[in-house]
Amino acid sequence: MARGSKVWWNGKILPVEEAKISLFTHALHYGVGAFEGIRAYRQASGKGAVFRLRDHIDRLFESCKILDIQIPFTPENLVEACLETCRSNQFEECYIRPIVYIGDGPLGVNPGSQPPIEVAILTWEWGSYLGDQGKNQGTRLKISSFIRPHVNSSMTKGKITGQYVNGVLAKREAIAAGFDEALLLDPEGYLTEGSGENIFVIKDGKVKTTALNSILNGITRKTVIEYLEAKKYSIEESRFTRDELWCADEVFLTGTAAEITPVREIDYRPIGKGAYLGKPGPITQEVQKAYHSMVRGEIQEFSERWLTRI
Repeated sequence: MARGSKVWWNGKILPVEEAKISLFTHALHYGVGAFEGIRAYRQASGKGAVFRLRDHIDRLFESCKILDIQIPFTPENLVEACLETCRSNQFEECYIRPIVYIGDGPLGVNPGSQPPIEVAILTWEWGSYLGDQGKNQGTRLKISSFIRPHVNSSMTKGKITGQYVNGVLAKREAIAAGFDEALLLDPEGYLTEGSGENIFVIKDGKVKTTALNSILNGITRKTVIEYLEAKKYSIEESRFTRDELWCADEVFLTGTAAEITPVREIDYRPIGKGAYLGKPGPITQEVQKAYHSMVRGEIQEFSERWLTRI
């Protein structure tokens, strides 16, 4: 994982070794911050472009609104800052991480009415988040013993730093048990999402994904829904149970990091049937291929409006 040697921090491009934070940073102690995960891809032309950059920045501002954090920059400022950071590191294909957090100030739970707000953008090269084998052959999942908090305990529409402790615990549990990723239930026992991915289920040619009542509104999730709607697939957004998942014909995960990752096994049960038992199914393969093409500017119908040239 090659990291960019320069970062954007509070309006300036700096060498990464000069971007230092105080041990008194409020967010370090209480997890009050928001972030985004964004990807840039090398295009067929050889140049780089960022996929759905403005959508990610808009969601970052919504996450900060939930936290009552006032970002001291405009969305346009941060869009350009992401591009500038990629250019400074000479990255045409990379992962981009904007992060906003409460800085050095009062260290009580209450940071005060006008806490210092820090904004940074980091970049690094990142391949398949769940591994090349998972991306090509399908990944293995475990239903976690940890659950997603109730919607009034955890603000599910915000990509909030401290809330990811829940996912970290679930992921580490799954890895320790020999799986690749965790799936979390809500307090009533319905599926929500992975530690950092949304989930899609296919049964008898119909596509289902978790309703937005208890999950983050994923940008990749929205991309897949829009693609499937354009291709006239039946799509349902609703709650579903773990046994529905076990009996699905196909399951795949979506996320900026995970992209489109097929699922071959859940809780030791192979997913699918017939020739596709324990293998990526035909709709999953179609979506995965289409996503790979659109982020690289090869499907004009989708790519042109979602790509920002570096």
